[in-house]
Amino acid sequence: MVNESVRVRAAAALRPYVAWYTGYRQDGFPATLHRGMPSPYLTLIFTLDDLLTVAGHPDPRQAPGNYDTLLGGLHTSPALITHQGRQSGIQIALHPLGARALLGLPAGELANTNLPADAVLGRLCGELQARLQAADSWPERFAVLDKLLLRATRPYGGVPPEVARAWQLLIRTGGAVPVSALADEVGWSGRHLADRFRRETGLTPKAAARVVRFDRARRLLAADAGRSEPPRLADVAAECGYFDQAHLAREFRSLAGCAPSRWLAEEFRNVQAPSSGPAQDWLQQEPNQY
Repeated sequence: MVNESVRVRAAAALRPYVAWYTGYRQDGFPATLHRGMPSPYLTLIFTLDDLLTVAGHPDPRQAPGNYDTLLGGLHTSPALITHQGRQSGIQIALHPLGARALLGLPAGELANTNLPADAVLGRLCGELQARLQAADSWPERFAVLDKLLLRATRPYGGVPPEVARAWQLLIRTGGAVPVSALADEVGWSGRHLADRFRRETGLTPKAAARVVRFDRARRLLAADAGRSEPPRLADVAAECGYFDQAHLAREFRSLAGCAPSRWLAEEFRNVQAPSSGPAQDWLQQEPNQY
């Protein structure tokens, strides 16, 4: 059985655009359904061996498919990914406000969409994948990404500072700041902020706040999943600013497509569906820099 997972930060010069790289390799596991959850990051995946099978996209109108590379925008419902016990690749978490510099288009054009990465990256995509597949180790693969992504990046100064400020406040507060407070902070009307924010990120400030808060909650649940006592949903709800446990459960079903207990059972098969246990500090996300 093979089970490898390595996460590292990108080179310093890439950090305004790339949060981290995650290399993964599994072999000898049971066939699995994985939920690609809504998060505050765009997703870029390069497979190393088998194709990535997406059984369900965030936009249900998009047909299932197999991908050797995949680029996905911000979304408010899960992608459903299956494999037959074997998978390998590198997943790259991209800051949405860095999309223009790294991808040449705003993240808003990728909202709720998965597509082959070469549709946006062009020939760079093929060069990246070939060199990643030829590399012999995770450090060598991460070095390839640093070198080629740095070469391709074209710094872009056109993201409105008001949008950048609103995004930073949402991340810093874990999605807890009211949209009206965001508008007041940046000096725009709520309608104008929503329009410009959605153009750059693909989500309205309200939807982005839901996703950021949900991402915090699921990270808390995941961090506690391996403990002898499972996490208490009421504690996680309070820590993340939900009204109560029922509010968290409703948001989880809306954004993940299932109850928290089902997600934990799917993702951590050795963990029983939890009903009680202590909460833990949020796994801190990489800082945004624009």
